[in-house]
Amino acid sequence: MILICLLAGGLVAPGLVLGSTQEEVDQLNAEIEARQNKIKDIEATIEKYNKNIKQKQTEAVSLKNQMSILDNKIAQTQADIELTEARIDKASLEIEALELNIAEKERVIDKQKKIVAQMVRNIHAEDQKNYLEIMLTNDSFAEFFSEIQYLESVYTDLGQSVKDLKGIRDDLLAKKDQVSDKKLVFENLKKDLEEKRVDLEERTFAKQDLLLMTNASEARYKTLLASLKQEYQAIEGEVRAYEQKVREKLANLEKNDNALGDPGIFYWPVPSHYVTATFHDPDYPYRHVFEHSGVDVRAAQGTPIRAAAAGYVARARRCSSASCYSYTLILHSNDISTLYGHMSRIIVSEDQFVGKGEIIGYSGGTPGTVGAGSFVTGPHLHFEVRKAGIPVNPMAYY
Repeated sequence: MILICLLAGGLVAPGLVLGSTQEEVDQLNAEIEARQNKIKDIEATIEKYNKNIKQKQTEAVSLKNQMSILDNKIAQTQADIELTEARIDKASLEIEALELNIAEKERVIDKQKKIVAQMVRNIHAEDQKNYLEIMLTNDSFAEFFSEIQYLESVYTDLGQSVKDLKGIRDDLLAKKDQVSDKKLVFENLKKDLEEKRVDLEERTFAKQDLLLMTNASEARYKTLLASLKQEYQAIEGEVRAYEQKVREKLANLEKNDNALGDPGIFYWPVPSHYVTATFHDPDYPYRHVFEHSGVDVRAAQGTPIRAAAAGYVARARRCSSASCYSYTLILHSNDISTLYGHMSRIIVSEDQFVGKGEIIGYSGGTPGTVGAGSFVTGPHLHFEVRKAGIPVNPMAYY
């Protein structure tokens, strides 16, 4: 009987990882699980610091209390850095495991293709014979019938092999997509890690600066808070006065809302989207003096600042000293205004119209630099949105 072993070498089941590759994958999975357990432990530690901070925030305002909050925030940030590093390690191991799976699947696909090609060649050779030839080359009808059945099963096996091959290929493509997603997560985690390291530097500086300004004296701390409150009230009063005066001026000049432009969806003012303090941030260190009236966005000293929407420059407060708070106030339609604080340089003028996304100046906030103002710990943009002169959450406009 003419039988050809079409399945020599055997087909590999979809999803199967063979030999030493499986051992490597198992080892990587064990390491990934270890990283996951470490992540859970660090998250528990961070939660402990969070509870400590919240507890301290409910206690009476004092220098000792504030120092305790800063200590917990520093420890929390250090743990956050460790957590991010563990997540980076985990993502790296997951990528390595996926790439091993991909390499093995590519080898399986190559093997499957060769087997299927051989099956097709053998079937083609058998197809050259007609039923009379097959019958004449067999000694009995039973053998003839067996070979016919065999040929039919070969066709069935070929169809299944092709189906299996497609399944392995689909799985391979899915694994490649997973690798792309993991690499994106990996890159984002690395960027996040750098931001958290800056957070740690700034929080450590804030503690040292507070100790320096108060000389560890409770009385000096109270004086410092009073000074801060006075400075805030002066700036707030100035901003409201300018907005009211300029809006009245525009109304008298018959400059209607259309002249100011519809704010619509705002343009994000700086390239970075890393927010270090949110609107009415519960963790803002001086919340007991005043609410944080905008969002603080990390921006390196000298980063271009762009207008969030088209509007009219109501105030461009330039400074010549570090203690002075430099800002720009822009009026928009619908009683909306935006404020950009801690500016190192302003390049627009009062009574000037600006377009959406137009550069209005450059960021500052580095302690000791002109226009930074008091009580800053690092370069950033303080960005406010106001409705009828009252600060509202800027994130509602994005």
